[in-house]
Amino acid sequence: MVTFEKVKKKDLMQLKERGFSSVKTKTEYEQERMKGPGPGPVTLVLFNSNKLLLQGAEAKVADTKKLLQKLKIGKPVKKEKLHFKQEKGTIIGSDEALKGDTFGGLVVAAVRADSAERQRLKQLGIADSKQLSDKEISAIAGQLRKTANYHVISLEPKDYNKLRKQYNMTGLMNLLHMECASKLSIDSIAKHVVDKFPGCNTGDIIETKAESKYVEVAAASILARDEAKKQIERLSRKLKIKVPMGSTHVKEALDVLKKKGLPFERFVKLDFQNVARAMKQQAL
Repeated sequence: MVTFEKVKKKDLMQLKERGFSSVKTKTEYEQERMKGPGPGPVTLVLFNSNKLLLQGAEAKVADTKKLLQKLKIGKPVKKEKLHFKQEKGTIIGSDEALKGDTFGGLVVAAVRADSAERQRLKQLGIADSKQLSDKEISAIAGQLRKTANYHVISLEPKDYNKLRKQYNMTGLMNLLHMECASKLSIDSIAKHVVDKFPGCNTGDIIETKAESKYVEVAAASILARDEAKKQIERLSRKLKIKVPMGSTHVKEALDVLKKKGLPFERFVKLDFQNVARAMKQQAL
């Protein structure tokens, strides 16, 4: 995947003279979406942040990058290039999101790919989700939902808190990764790769930083992060404030939750210490 920054929509119009054409945008975050000429065209997505995402076959993306630089349209964003393992056969990769967030429940996603599907994933511009902005995550996740073989389990806070009474965090994580992969295990030939977490005992291959080594895990990470963002957005609408991600800057949101007298179990993880303190203060 290649990203350019400081791109103006009017400058992109120069590409129409080179065979590019405008197509309908797919989200409210997009200013412009274009397709390149020829079969298997490159796709250009210009976001409201003036960042431009190039998606498609590696050779066509490289050619378009050179063209943009020649026309002096924006400038490429330097990102760490990932070299995924050259795997053979079928892989199921799984990863999670919201594990360390005070608000929200837990999301686990899995993606299955054989050799041909693996190549298509790479053409979508799959990268380590930690290198991608929320808008880039949203765009790529949308493409994955259309083309990839995937499964997502999204536990809302209420469901998460109910299951935590039966399982510790490690047990719950193992359960969800195993369940997610099992939905895609239509045969016994697929190897399940898990991004390593403390106490992980599920999967055929357990790898630290697996999202930077296996494109299937990277794709699963993108889907998990996108679903996590949607869950937080739903909670924000219910609480009528912008609910923060993570657990560092959540005091104000917890104070709002206390003030409104809303049920904590529907918004936050009850097993978190900062939540326990907030609930104790509410009871005083």
